[in-house]
Amino acid sequence: MNRGAIAEIDLNSISNNLRVIKDLSNNRPVIAVVKADAYGHGAVDISRKLVNEVDYLAVAFTGEARELRDSGINIPIIVLFDPDAADIFKYNLIPVIGDKKTAITLSKEAEKNNRNVSVHVKVDTGMGRLGFTENTTKEILEIANLRGISIDGVMSHFSEADLLDTSFAMMQINRFNAIKAELLNNGLNVRLFHIANSAAVATLPESRFDAVRPGLMLYGYSPIQKTEVRSQKSELIPAMTVKAKILALRRLPTDTPISYGRTFITKRDSLIGVIPIGYADGFSRRFSNNAEVLVSGKKVPVVGRVCMDLTMIDLTDVEHVEEGDEAIIIGRQGNESIDAAELALRADTIPYEILTSLGNMAKRVYNS
Repeated sequence: MNRGAIAEIDLNSISNNLRVIKDLSNNRPVIAVVKADAYGHGAVDISRKLVNEVDYLAVAFTGEARELRDSGINIPIIVLFDPDAADIFKYNLIPVIGDKKTAITLSKEAEKNNRNVSVHVKVDTGMGRLGFTENTTKEILEIANLRGISIDGVMSHFSEADLLDTSFAMMQINRFNAIKAELLNNGLNVRLFHIANSAAVATLPESRFDAVRPGLMLYGYSPIQKTEVRSQKSELIPAMTVKAKILALRRLPTDTPISYGRTFITKRDSLIGVIPIGYADGFSRRFSNNAEVLVSGKKVPVVGRVCMDLTMIDLTDVEHVEEGDEAIIIGRQGNESIDAAELALRADTIPYEILTSLGNMAKRVYNS
């Protein structure tokens, strides 16, 4: 058997989630974020599903863009963090520029190749990571005058658009608005200003500008838990189901220790199941004695420490279970469900990490 779990990806859910995003953003252009292998969902297959429904794709590094181009995906691709000049021209990509040095390098490469390159310029309005922070308008105007450079977009990145307190996010929006006004007043007509991530799409209409840049929402999750957006959240459908087959069943007496360190000891005669997924497969060790999976439509607890390759679950209260039955790690079974947000809370992390960890390690299959 292959190691680890199976991740079933429902492509129709991706389309549903995109419709939710378009409705919220009044059909603004969509820059679909498919970096990190589409958050563990498989960038090539997800991009093929989106290619006729979005305006741009966005990846982190040119290697990710190469994979999409080599798979025949030809719509505009924005590279967020890696303006490698050779790859930008070879694969017809749109680099994000966050400093003058990079812009000059691309300009020289454009002249050498007798080409023009469209770029998006990043301004730092409060993230403190990448982008122009001082003399922003002056720097962007100077870039606009470089040979071979055409500024198609100006972008920024939220630090905390997912919080109940939106004061810092609003401060970033105001800074971005001020930069936009200065550029327009200086005669630079940029087609797209964009800053709205998934959280902002859902709750900050002021952030939507000329395009939206959703990531997590595409895959069926909202990064926010505000009461007023729960109805919107319910319209999103998680696209990923993660499952594994029960490898072994063991009937063990009271006072039997389970797994490393004897962190769980049976308190009754117990039926313990072993499933072939562990921390090497993206199922965090933090789930030791601290998670549930679904078997026969019931939530059953993880018991003992999660191992590298295996995890134990307590099936004592499940009737008619057999080796080879499915255990659902993320997904729905009967009337019960477990999603990445629930697992994230248990592991003190975020759904992004759960999806990328499990999705990137599992064998993926697609339903359409």
